[in-house]
Amino acid sequence: MNLFDVYSLYDVVPVKASGARVWDDKGQEYLDLYGGHAVISIGHSHPDYVAAITDQLGRIGFYSNSVVNPLQEELARKLGEASGYEDYSLFLDNSGAESNENAMKLASFHTGRDRIVAFRKSFHGRTSGAVAVTDNPKIVSPFNSHHKVSFCELEDAAGVEAELMKGDVAGVIIEGIQGCGGINVPTASFMQTLAALCRKYGTVLILDEVQSGYGRTGRFFAHQWYGIRPDIITMGKGIANGFPCGGILISPEFKAVKGMLGTTFGGNYLAMAAAISVLDVIAKENLVENALKVGEHILANIPASDRIKEVRGKGLMIGIEFNESVAPIRKELLFEKHIFTGVAGSTMIRLLAPLCIGTEDADTFIKALKEVLS
Repeated sequence: MNLFDVYSLYDVVPVKASGARVWDDKGQEYLDLYGGHAVISIGHSHPDYVAAITDQLGRIGFYSNSVVNPLQEELARKLGEASGYEDYSLFLDNSGAESNENAMKLASFHTGRDRIVAFRKSFHGRTSGAVAVTDNPKIVSPFNSHHKVSFCELEDAAGVEAELMKGDVAGVIIEGIQGCGGINVPTASFMQTLAALCRKYGTVLILDEVQSGYGRTGRFFAHQWYGIRPDIITMGKGIANGFPCGGILISPEFKAVKGMLGTTFGGNYLAMAAAISVLDVIAKENLVENALKVGEHILANIPASDRIKEVRGKGLMIGIEFNESVAPIRKELLFEKHIFTGVAGSTMIRLLAPLCIGTEDADTFIKALKEVLS
């Protein structure tokens, strides 16, 4: 049996990783500034993380959500304290896409409405509803295209209000910072206006923090830069440092009804052990503050070049937009400088480094980029 050939793969075979370093099957060491699509938050193979999962596996690895799991309650308590959302409720699932599905379903239950407003250049996942609110026609199948979704331009408050006035919008979904769309950072004034419009028209505001959350931008959630409190916050990626896990934080205005949401694997013992250890390490090592410090260092020291159009981002969510295709630049960084980076579109290098990287790692990248561009 062959693998279904949907990924463009670099010829690198990672076999070991620690912190912000990865080693391949030939013994070559790499600096990881992409964290496997922002999944690695506290660093690869953190000893506290490994110990937590190993210990839990020796006790019990899985049982369904038909029994009490105290680890879920511990995670909810610690997550509330870390994020400042102690008055919200937590529903646990398996991924960022599933979190967005559950958020939109809950918005529809709550309002009795059936349409979602999303934004151009958005990315919210590849499951049915999540891909429908993703602004990329290439990955939306005819089956997915029948959801009731309207797209507005980022920063177009008037366009959003025109949609909300129609009275059928259950929710507005927006990323704290657009990731795959190009590290597009919304203004605080737009986000505050958006929150006010949602309140005015009784529409649920959903903040997709799957990529921009968990300390990546120098705040626990990116929307906390804007001074707003959304109705639902979605999470995934960095929540468990590589173990599949996701979840949503839900405003106290929502009423839980038995059976309205559900999952087989969400909130399982191993995922909870992983997720709890992530929050413990973030707190112990001050990783949110570190993300802001190191991110500002990178942003301030990207080399000046006619080949670079713009640099934008917050914390360790950084986009370097070029006036050309970045494919050869990224390839040289990987195979000559041994640095993992990501992309957004064809002209942007996207950095989503583990929160544990230091300024010396940042300087290694800056030096390598200067050499590649020279």
